[in-house]
Amino acid sequence: MIPFLFFAAVALACLLFYIFSRKEGSGNWIQFFAKGKEAGFTVKDMEQLRRIVSSCNIQEPVSIFQSQKQFEIVVRSMVNAVRMSGERDDPAVQIFLSKLFDYFKKIEMKAVENKTRITNSRQISEGQTLRVLVAGTGVFKSEVVKNFGNYLTISRPMNQKLNSTMQWHGLRISIYFWREDDAGYVFDTEVSDEVFSKGISSLKVEHNDSLFRTQKRKSLRIKYQKPAFLYMIDDGDNPHTLEKTAGLRCMLDDISDTGCAFRVHGQASAGLRLKVQFALDRIPICMPATIRSVDYFQETNTSLAHLEADPLPIATRNHILCEVFGMLPDEDEDELPFRVLEEETDNLNIQRPGNDPKGMFNA
Repeated sequence: MIPFLFFAAVALACLLFYIFSRKEGSGNWIQFFAKGKEAGFTVKDMEQLRRIVSSCNIQEPVSIFQSQKQFEIVVRSMVNAVRMSGERDDPAVQIFLSKLFDYFKKIEMKAVENKTRITNSRQISEGQTLRVLVAGTGVFKSEVVKNFGNYLTISRPMNQKLNSTMQWHGLRISIYFWREDDAGYVFDTEVSDEVFSKGISSLKVEHNDSLFRTQKRKSLRIKYQKPAFLYMIDDGDNPHTLEKTAGLRCMLDDISDTGCAFRVHGQASAGLRLKVQFALDRIPICMPATIRSVDYFQETNTSLAHLEADPLPIATRNHILCEVFGMLPDEDEDELPFRVLEEETDNLNIQRPGNDPKGMFNA
């Protein structure tokens, strides 16, 4: 049985090549199928891709596997077709669309990496947040004050739990930082002097021409400043279930298919399990997630929480990626995941203390 299926698949592939060899541009279509196979698409996927490419009048079919712009045309055509046909709930359609997004995401992230990556400490931007590790002592928070050709000036590293009067001159330190839309970087250096720069107690540290790039971003995130609701995840409940009542209101800061960030009143804590509910193109989205890190702003008593999402249903993930890649219509006004009465909205003002009925965050 297995040999028969193998030969049947080979025969089908040969038949397709034969059909296209009789048409104009046969070489292009043969390369198209060959490249598609290398990219991980099945013969069935490739036949569907061929129809889309033909309908889009792409002159060089194989170019879609090499060009962001060309592949975007294909994905956008598929998204529009799904919207117009009403086939959003068809599992086969969502699986195929997911494959398109996976490949599109792959070539987009490669392009972003080539464009944004840096190779030495002279390329670090002023204002970049840093984590400074002193072996045997602890981790401190700092930021870049100035970046000169001969040295890097950083604010005096701070750690509220450790002695702030420690001597830094001559210390060997490791510096870690995360560049937005890029990756994490680490390098070792030595403190050459303690100075004041721009009125701030600072350190001069030596440059390093070899940065170690780590923790590359696994997804593309976009800024998305819209309202959302937060809910605690109760044990035993399905975390993907949409809530029908208002939760703690927050403001989204960014989204991706693997997580999001939100701003909320109070001090959030890493490790907390919760779900975020918001709307995209009037479709409610429920994202169960875990808070991985928090930036707390004491002067306003607000937190910027960064979440890692649980694996999402395929249709939900595809819809989020439609927004990430700019394939949803522009919204005229902020949307919430369901209708909220006007008086209830007033009571959920994000800036108002005491706005945490479940006690998720420290006020």
